Amino acid sequence: MRRTKHAGSPRSIYLPLNRYIFSGLLGGLTASLTVGLCADPVMAQSAQSTQASLKEMTVSATRGERRIDEVPASVTVITSETIEREGARDLKDIFRNELDVTVPTGPTRFSNAGTSTGRAGNEGVNIRGLGGNQVLMLIDGIRVPNGFAFGSFQTGRGDYLDIDGIRSVEVLRGPASTQYGSDGLAGAVSFQTLNPADLYKKNKEGGGFLRTGYASIDRSWSSTLGLAGKSGPWQGMILGSFRLGHQTINQGSNDVKNIDRTSPNPVDYNNRYLLAKAILTINPTQQLGLTLESQHRSQATEVYSARALPPFRPFSTTSFSTQDRIRRDRVSLEHRYTDLNAPMIQKSETRIYWQDAQINQFATEERYRARGRTRDNTYQTNVIGLATQFESNLSGVLDQRLTYGLDWSQANIQGVRDGTVPPYGGVFPDKPFPNTVYTLSGAFLQSEIELGDWTITPGVRFDYYRIAPSTAYLGQGKGRSEHQTTTTDGNAFTPRLGAVWSLHPTFAPYGQYAQGFRAPTPDQVNNGFRNLASGYTSIGNPNLKPEYAESLEIGVRGNSQSFNYALSAFDNRYKNFISQEIVGGLGRPSNPTIYQYVNLTNAHIQGIVAKANWRFDKNWGLETGFAYLKGDSVIRGKKQPLNSIQPLNVLLGLRYDRENWGARANWLWNAGKSSARIAMSSPTQFVPHAYGTLDLGAFWKPQANITLNANVNNLFNTQYWRWSDVSGLASNSAIKDAYTAPGRNIQLSIRVDF
Repeated sequence: MRRTKHAGSPRSIYLPLNRYIFSGLLGGLTASLTVGLCADPVMAQSAQSTQASLKEMTVSATRGERRIDEVPASVTVITSETIEREGARDLKDIFRNELDVTVPTGPTRFSNAGTSTGRAGNEGVNIRGLGGNQVLMLIDGIRVPNGFAFGSFQTGRGDYLDIDGIRSVEVLRGPASTQYGSDGLAGAVSFQTLNPADLYKKNKEGGGFLRTGYASIDRSWSSTLGLAGKSGPWQGMILGSFRLGHQTINQGSNDVKNIDRTSPNPVDYNNRYLLAKAILTINPTQQLGLTLESQHRSQATEVYSARALPPFRPFSTTSFSTQDRIRRDRVSLEHRYTDLNAPMIQKSETRIYWQDAQINQFATEERYRARGRTRDNTYQTNVIGLATQFESNLSGVLDQRLTYGLDWSQANIQGVRDGTVPPYGGVFPDKPFPNTVYTLSGAFLQSEIELGDWTITPGVRFDYYRIAPSTAYLGQGKGRSEHQTTTTDGNAFTPRLGAVWSLHPTFAPYGQYAQGFRAPTPDQVNNGFRNLASGYTSIGNPNLKPEYAESLEIGVRGNSQSFNYALSAFDNRYKNFISQEIVGGLGRPSNPTIYQYVNLTNAHIQGIVAKANWRFDKNWGLETGFAYLKGDSVIRGKKQPLNSIQPLNVLLGLRYDRENWGARANWLWNAGKSSARIAMSSPTQFVPHAYGTLDLGAFWKPQANITLNANVNNLFNTQYWRWSDVSGLASNSAIKDAYTAPGRNIQLSIRVDF
């Protein structure tokens, strides 16, 4: 076993922002908004109140509870009420109206030994042009397992969670390493689960709710039951949900049972979720909490699109079906301390946890004049961890609030590929990387300093990572024992500096500079696979370095009684992106093609995001916003557009709300992807056109404890393609309609609180 070490912190890679972002658009828009606000007497006199969207609290931005308009970053908080009212079924639905956030999902058109399209489900979250494992995802402060890809074996991250137990979702844009360590290059998505007190009213000893719903988009039925109560110092809750559904509709119409099919392949899935919590109030300053969470998802797919066209040739696929299973179980124990009168430490929070997550993908294939074969692939992450943080409020020369703490986790990660009739030259079972102990640890310190109208937030974090593979690793094929394993460790130092100037309630500029990093993963450092008979092999890279990010964001926010807005401009630069590349060989058994993960790509992403809400009547409200992003990558000195960048998005929403009923209409327009902003591996890349969709929703409370929700999405049945779902599709493809987004669909639900 060899050992290498990477040490150091990212050197400065920041370059000044383009002049048009800062001096042109930002200056002009903020000036006009300020003049308009101050000229309106109704808005001017309402400076003492805060619009609801700016009153929302965030925890992810500073790891302490703060109002959104008090933090020097772009943060969105999506509550369970919004999720329920808009009829969201999964992660993709939650971010439907977020202009700079997407969830890539391909159609279920995977095969046994070829493409993995759609096998990962909801692949993950893309924030401002970066996604996958470059976005940190947390559930109650615990990391969601990474996605993994190896040939046709591909796992996502979005299906590791169930939204029925979610209390809120926070999206933090920009590098989040100062707060959370590795992985948050583009930002962080933090999910908070429900607490007992969310299920009953303050003046009652217990309560709960029952909710059931139907969604035509996948003909799914769902039911959720939550019960909670309190007795003396104890609080407790249990929540269970079940969803049963089928394939997600598209606008393809070819129902043939072969590769020409554009209608969705038949799918049957079910998702079971359980959340239980117990909280003991030890004394007025201390609480102890226990959480149990379990999710199990099963999906069966009849992949007609993998079947060959008749007349069949030898080895042609005549039948292909899959059974995929996802499970995630965790136990966590929390201790909370709060004493605002304590001299040194006013707040502390400590969490210890265990989480086990596994994805198993099983496939059965029948072939013409050839033996049938199976594939049985598993990816598993078992992690234990500790997170502790403290808060101290200091007064003196500087009034400041210190937040500091430690994070540590140790994950056992393994992947196995098995089955019958392996590929020519291959052997089952095999491991694409050795069983690995992956350790992440870090310490952070942050100060929030109050200087008159200014709040200055410096922060810094030191992280250490270690990748320790098993020495018993055997790669695939003859000579498997020749694969060497490498123990790798390294560290990173990530500073952050932010400031908010509360000049006026209607004009509060802010800015932030932040660095981030992402440590290499076990499957990248010690990737090992060989098939000499077919002329290719992959090798590990003991010298793989972390990916780094450097970001600058400036913006302005303002609010009054009837109007609030937020405008931000950002410039993000990245280096050392990890990519699997051909590094040698001629593709012959005697000189095989060699694949290796290397630090290859640098990237630069800029953008402007704006949003505004106007309550022009006590019942009527208007919402609007846009997101414009532009990004390029540099590979071997060659600059080209970054395909993960989404085109211009514009949102316009109208709402009417009363105490017992309300309605909304959201129009979302997408400019379509410009061919000039696509890095094409060939000149045949499909370029989606611009489109606009209209969604309608309404709620009605016939009684105080009964709520009915109804939503109609894509009212005009518009045919369109999301860029996030079609990247890599050829323009001359005969199956483009298989990649279309859903047409008109409805969602209905009823909730009874008791």
